[in-house]
Amino acid sequence: MMHIQRGSPMTQSSYRRPSSRVATALVFVVAVLLMLAMVSIAANAQTLGYASAQRSAYPTDEVIASDEGATPERLRRAVVAFGTAEAPGTIIIDTGNTTLYYVLGQGRAIRYGVGVGRDGFTWSGVQTISRKAEWPDWHPPAEMIARQPYLPRFMAGGAGNPLGARAMYLGTSQYRIHGTNDPSTIGKFVSSGCIRLTNEDVTDLFSRVDVGTKVVVLPKMAPVMARGGDTRSRPASAHPRPVALTPSGRQAMNLTAPQAN
Repeated sequence: MMHIQRGSPMTQSSYRRPSSRVATALVFVVAVLLMLAMVSIAANAQTLGYASAQRSAYPTDEVIASDEGATPERLRRAVVAFGTAEAPGTIIIDTGNTTLYYVLGQGRAIRYGVGVGRDGFTWSGVQTISRKAEWPDWHPPAEMIARQPYLPRFMAGGAGNPLGARAMYLGTSQYRIHGTNDPSTIGKFVSSGCIRLTNEDVTDLFSRVDVGTKVVVLPKMAPVMARGGDTRSRPASAHPRPVALTPSGRQAMNLTAPQAN
């Protein structure tokens, strides 16, 4: 009979084999438990709203125009009845009712809510879009800085910029149709003459117009246009067509200035 001595290589190998198996099993169990724990944490984070969301290509306002609880119905973007002799593609701004219409033709238009010039800074006339810009920089004009010395002399385009996501420049004037970093001002008389929309709405309008688009701005005291879905404008011949813009009020700014908000 063969006798095996203690401490021989065969005996040591037979003792190590069970220990190796146990260690492998423990590693496997720990790995499974860690995987289950990670899945559970991820599920809870998504349920609680902690899961990270992919950033959009452009920053947006905290409140958007489609938020029905934040925007009065008459200022929400909508296709409405709109009788006018102006050609499709024309922009008509009803200053008194703080609404902008993009003419579709066949008695229809897209209505947008806007913020317009405050008392002394409203104007009327006919212009054309001379330039378009995405996330434009802001250069407050000297007249605005004189009134508000605390304003920056330059602000790069972005979410905090008063011009918002898009700007459409009107001729060689200081005025623009642009977005805003404060959507609560839509429907109010707040600006220095520029026409402001929510970032969502100005992006939509921006995609529809080209350089050269005609813009008709009605005076604040023009005959009231019906609000809502059955809007009728005056014939094109009744729109004011001055050679130059005609600002109203004693504080109207120099029309040759390059910028305004």
